[in-house]
Order: sequence, then structure tokens, then C-alpha cells
Amino acid sequence: MPFQTISLLKSTSTAVPNSPYVVSNGFVWETCTDRYGMELLRQKSDGCCSTHLIDGDGAFNDTGLEQLIKEVRLGECGLSYAIVSIMGPQSSGPMLPEEFYIVFFGLDREEHFVESFVWSQTTKGIWMARCAGIEPCTLVMDLEGTDGRERGEDDTAFEKQSALFALAVSDIVLINMWCHDIGREQAANKPLLKTVFQVMMRLFSPRKTTLMFVIRDKTRTPLENLEPVLREDIQKIWDSVPKPEAHKETRLSEFFNVEVVALSSYEEKEEQFKEQVASLRQRFFHSIAPGGLAGDRRGVVPASGFSFSAQEIWKVIKENKDLDLPAHKVMVATVRCEEIANEKYGSFVANEKWCQMEEAVESGPVSGFGKKLSAILNISLSEYDAEAIYFDEGVRSAKQKQLEEKLLQLVQPAHQSMLGHIRSGTLEKFKEAFDKALNAGEGFSLAAQTCTQSYMAQFDEWCADAVIEQANWDTSKVRDKLRRDIDAHVASVHAAKLSELTSSFEAKLNAALSGPVEALLDGANSETWSAIKKLLLRETESAVAGFCNAIFGFDMDEQSKDKLIASLENYGRGVVEAKAREESGRVLIRMKDRFSMLFSHDSDSMPRIWTGKEDIRAITKTARSASLKLLSVMAAIRLDDDVDNIETTLSSALMDAKNNAAVKDRSIIPFDPLASNSWEKIPSTRTLITPVQCKSLWRQFKTETEYTVTQAISAQEAHKRNNNWLPPPWAIVALLVLGFNEFMTLLRNPLYLGVIFVGFLLVKALWVQLDISGEFRNGALPGLLSLSSKFVPTIMNLLKRLAEEGQKPATADPQRNATKSFQNGSSSFSDSSSSASSGVTSPKQETEYSNTLKDD
Repeated sequence: MPFQTISLLKSTSTAVPNSPYVVSNGFVWETCTDRYGMELLRQKSDGCCSTHLIDGDGAFNDTGLEQLIKEVRLGECGLSYAIVSIMGPQSSGPMLPEEFYIVFFGLDREEHFVESFVWSQTTKGIWMARCAGIEPCTLVMDLEGTDGRERGEDDTAFEKQSALFALAVSDIVLINMWCHDIGREQAANKPLLKTVFQVMMRLFSPRKTTLMFVIRDKTRTPLENLEPVLREDIQKIWDSVPKPEAHKETRLSEFFNVEVVALSSYEEKEEQFKEQVASLRQRFFHSIAPGGLAGDRRGVVPASGFSFSAQEIWKVIKENKDLDLPAHKVMVATVRCEEIANEKYGSFVANEKWCQMEEAVESGPVSGFGKKLSAILNISLSEYDAEAIYFDEGVRSAKQKQLEEKLLQLVQPAHQSMLGHIRSGTLEKFKEAFDKALNAGEGFSLAAQTCTQSYMAQFDEWCADAVIEQANWDTSKVRDKLRRDIDAHVASVHAAKLSELTSSFEAKLNAALSGPVEALLDGANSETWSAIKKLLLRETESAVAGFCNAIFGFDMDEQSKDKLIASLENYGRGVVEAKAREESGRVLIRMKDRFSMLFSHDSDSMPRIWTGKEDIRAITKTARSASLKLLSVMAAIRLDDDVDNIETTLSSALMDAKNNAAVKDRSIIPFDPLASNSWEKIPSTRTLITPVQCKSLWRQFKTETEYTVTQAISAQEAHKRNNNWLPPPWAIVALLVLGFNEFMTLLRNPLYLGVIFVGFLLVKALWVQLDISGEFRNGALPGLLSLSSKFVPTIMNLLKRLAEEGQKPATADPQRNATKSFQNGSSSFSDSSSSASSGVTSPKQETEYSNTLKDD
């Protein structure tokens, strides 16, 4: 705020009795002295807490520090607080723009000190304030700038002492420096840091401090190029510092964490500057947490003892007399040569030819790039030599070297872009030529070798045109990268082509093996695996021969070629094994299909009709043996010449009647050869169905085929009953012997025959009408219940029909007609009864036969 505003506030204000406050415009203002010794007004606010910690004469303000600690309640923080220092050469750090302090401290404009920043005024001593809104509690110390003209060239001890104090008590030290000052000995605080490093190790126990270099007014040079230079300078300072024996081998990282950030020019890019400062402020939130800026700090003093600790440290520093700075002559030469160098650097940056070239090289290669840029650089360096000729030769030469380095650093991105365009252009042309050669039918290896040699030579020619005379830059890395890119492209095309060929032949091999293998396994017999091996060998040899012819132009070594061939052969074997495993999952279905085919069809593949003459036991055993054969074939993969006993084991365990009889004998402890998870002489990798699984499958197979056998037995029994109505011969003889008297009685009384015949017809008619055989199929009790409900209606129906027949006109032989009517009805019902009874099976006989088959 201008001084006129301050005067206006004071002239229109009302003093508050017995207090340092005045009232103006509805606000309460506090009278105070700024860091330059000027009387100022500031708005009273709880967020504005600051003190002049050390004045320009080196006096420590212990009362002000205690008051500040009390206001911010630092004593309650324990170890949860952070100290940040801002230091740097004159007009780089403490004279940062007002917006930096407003944004970084987190204050509003009304809360900030009402002061006027004048170039001739710099910070005196050390000021300390709290950063509002940052957690944990963060105190910031603003240090008097180094190499300042207000103190003079001889009175430099205070600046060194304040810097040493800042390093001793701070967790984070912000070192401000101009972007164009990187490389300066004094402006970058290099001698000061060198001395401070040495004295700090001698005076204090080591603590971890973060050095954050804030580069002001960043130029176009990327931070990625500035940061390595600055870090290298810091490491060199550390290496050159004489160290006590206890720290001879101590690394810089044991004492300091080095961070580098850059800020744009406030005058030129105000908004961007504010955003960058705000982003920098965000990094100080939770700075002492693990991973924060000071996350690995050591030797932290509790907050309650910070005031005493700071006083003692400053006392020790004040008593030290070993610090020193360069002589005035060297300083003048340094400053002046630096100014000339900066002027020439600025002239080069604004050079129209350079700007045009820089803009052009961003979009593509520039013809004659090296010669044009070398000429512009020569002009800038020659002008520097002419103006700096009367200054100290050592400083002049050093600054000339620095100017040259800065200029080369400035143009290096453009040079790298030029090389990048050359490399990418060469690579694209190589790819086009290489693809064209391959499409023309040229051998792969020959095309790769020819194109590589041709375009690497062109790259060398184009790089020679981009060489800058003042720079001794090595383009071998770019050349090596191009060669790696070419080799990588060749390798990728090589791999793609080989992969394409391999996939093609694998697909052919898969098509040639899958169908035939499935068909062979479907009709499995003792020669199945022998036929599969012959098929696999034939198709694999055919595929390998075609594959070898296809890769002939790739010029591969024998080892790689053999590896690909082995891979193709293994793929063919894998196809067979995969198909075998797939078919083994359907083995139960295959077994049932084979059993059904052999059991239900004769040798001519005609459906079998069970007439009673077939030997069901033998047919069942044959069908089951064939199914067991299928199971033994599918139990393991037999692509090698090894001999196994799987079929014998399965046959003896599942089909041997003697073994089954032994199992039934409880006195004999049976040995089950299938009680295992592996086959003898068969590795697990070749096993498709384990012995235990075979036993389970066989049990399930027998259960699911038992119904088919039972149905066959039932059909055979029904056929026998339908075709044999006579009783057994012994029954006929018994009837003749025992019924002789009755038979003679019937011959003597023919009337009995008529009565018996009529009775037979009536019973037959009732039998057919009631369907007695059909009713009793569901059981005796249900049959009796059903007959009892149907008996009376059936009798009534028969009587009704007889009555209807009696009402018809009489014929010559009514009894004969009635008899004939009953005979016709009974015969029709007899036929239906016979056909229905064909499906009936003797329960006793069927059960006995089923038990016999189960024993098999």
C-alpha cells in the first residue's frame, strides 16, 4: 500500500486510549514498525502473528519470540511443528514480490503488513511469522539477503551467521536465486553454503534439513535441464568441504534433502506466478509427515524449548569468527561480467534468426541448422569478449564459459529436437523401405541388412549438417537409439512373421489331427493308439517340412530353428492329448453307446428281436467286454512305446467271475487293484482316467445299462408266454391220470359237457371284460379293489346282452346262436388279452436272471 494511503489512514483515524490501536473506516488498525524500521499500520487480526527475531545489529529478540510462541500456541504442539527459512542474495529472496508473501503466508491483503516495497530497502536481520492455515503449525523466517550493498562488501559476517542460524534451526530452507544466476559463485550462495556446511558439522549434531532452491524468473530452459546443474554444484561444494573425522565418509543426503522448484516472472506472468506460489504453498501442508518435505528430519527440539534452543544457537554462531567472503575486486568483476553476460544472453534470446530457427525446428528438420546456429553463437560470444576485456581475466574467462554453457544449454533443446526429427524421419523411411522389400519377396535377413546399412549412412550425413561448432556434443547416443529402434522394429517384424507362420501351421496341424483323432477314439480298440501315433507322426512331419520351407529366408541359427520345430511338434502332440482328455470326459456316454449298439443289434447291425432263443448272458458279457475295452483305451495316453497292463488290470478287477466270487467270500480279504490314483508304469501326466475313477465309472455304467438287460429278459419271457399256452408235460400226464373218472362221467352224461362249455364261455367273457390280468399288474390289493368295483356292472351288462339276444326272432337253433355269440366275443377279448400279456414277466424268473447278470 502506498505511503499516501498510510498517511490518509493516520489522518482519518481515532486513537484508542492506552493502546497501540487506532480506529479508521470501521476497522481496528495496529501501529507497528516494519522490517525496514518504518512506522506502519496493520489491521488487527488473529491470523497476523510475526516478530522481528534478530535485528540488523544481531540482537536476539527473545521477548518477541516468546510473545509469538504464545500467540500461535506453539508450546502445545509438542513435535508437531515446522520451521521454514527464506534466504538468498539481495533482491532475489527477501525482496520477492508482495504477492509471494500474500499467497505463501495465506493472508488476505487487509491482513498483510501495510508497507511499500522499495528497491533501495531490504530486510534487516531476521523476521519470523506464522503461515496462516498450514497444518501443522509452520513458522517462517525471512532472512536478510546476502551480498547486499546496504552493509557493504566488508561487513558480511552477519549474512553468513544468519544463514548458518537458518540451517541450524530450520527443517526447510528456501534459497531464492535468479534463474540466470545458476552457476554464479556468490549469487547462488555457493561459497556461503560451503562455509556453512563445514561450520555446521563442527558446531552442531547433524540434523536432516531440506534445502529447497526456488529459481526465480524461470526462462524457457526446462527445469529438467537446470536442476541437474544445480544439484551437481551442490554436490561439488559438499565434496570439497573439509570434514571432521566423524563425517569423512558422510554423504550429503545424510544432512540435507535437496529440492528444486522454479517460479515464473511476476512482472511478465503474474497469474502463472500466483498459481506456482500457491502450488508451492500446498507442499508445506503436513510437511513433517512421512513422505513430506521434512518427513525424515532428525534432532527436533520440542516446541516448548524452541525459544531457548534458538537463543543458544545464535549465541554460539555470534562467537564464531572463521567465516569469510571473496575480495571486493573479484566481487565487482563477478557482478559486472555477470551483467554483461546476462545482456548478451538476453540479446541472443531475442535474436530474430534464432527465434525463427527455434520455432521452425519444433515442427520439423531445418536445413543447415548447425552452420546457422554456430554463426549466431559466435556473434554473441565475440561481443561479450569486447565488453569484458578490462575485467579480471579469471572472472572474465569463467563468466564467458558460463555464458557459453548457458547459451549452449539454451540451444540444446533445439539441437535435440533437430536430432530427434532426423532420427524419427530416418526410422520412418527405413520402415517403408523394409516393408516394401519384404512385400517384393526379398529374403527377410537380406532385406533387413541392406536397409539398415543404407539408412544408418543417411543418418550420419544428416547429423553432420546439424553439428554446432561451439559444442562438443556426442550424437552417438542418438545414433545408438536409432540403431536400437531399427533393431527393435526388425525384431518385432521378425517375431510377427514367425508368429504368423507358426499360427498358420498350428491351425493346419490342428485341423488335420482333431477330427481323425476323435473318430479313432470313438471306435477305440487295441490298435487305436498305434493308429493315432502313425497319424500324429505323418501330419507332424508334413507340417514341419512346410514350416522349414517357409522360414528359410529368415536366416535363423540352428538352435532357434530347432526350438520352433520342437514347439510345432509339441503343439501337435498337445492337440492329440487335449482331444484325448476331451474324449475321456465323455467316456461313460461312449461306453453306453457301444453297449447299446452291441446288445440291441445283431452281427448285421439289425435291431435284435428277443424270441427266447438268444443267450442274454453271453450277449451282455460281450457288450460289456467291448465297453470295458473302450474304458481301458481311454484310461491313459499312449503316444510312446511303453507297454502297460491297464486292460488286464481292468478285466481282472471288473470282469473276472472268480475274483468276484472271492470278494463275496467274507473269509477272504480281497485285494482291489483299482484302489489307487495311478496306473503302474504310467506317469500322472499321461493319465486320463485313474483306477479309482475307472471303478466308479464301471459301477455307474453297470447301473445305467441294467435296465436295458432287464427289459430284454422281460421281452424274452413275454414272448415265451405268448407262444406256449399248454401246461408242462408232467401236468398233462397228471390230469390224465387223476381226471380219468371225471372224464368217463362226462362221456356217460353229455349234458355235463354242455353245462361246462357254457360255464367256460361265461368265465372267459368275464375274464376279458374285467381285464383281470391287466388289473393285477399293479399288485394284488389294487387289482382286487378294482375288480370289486367292476364286477357287478359287468354281470349286469352280460345279462342285458343275453336279454337283447332273447328278444330277437327265434332261429332254428337258439342255443347255437347264443353259443356262437359268446364264442365271437370271447375270441376277440382273448386276442387282446394275449397281446397284453406278452409284456408280463415272471417275477421270480426275472429276479433270478438279474442276479446272475450282476454277478457277471
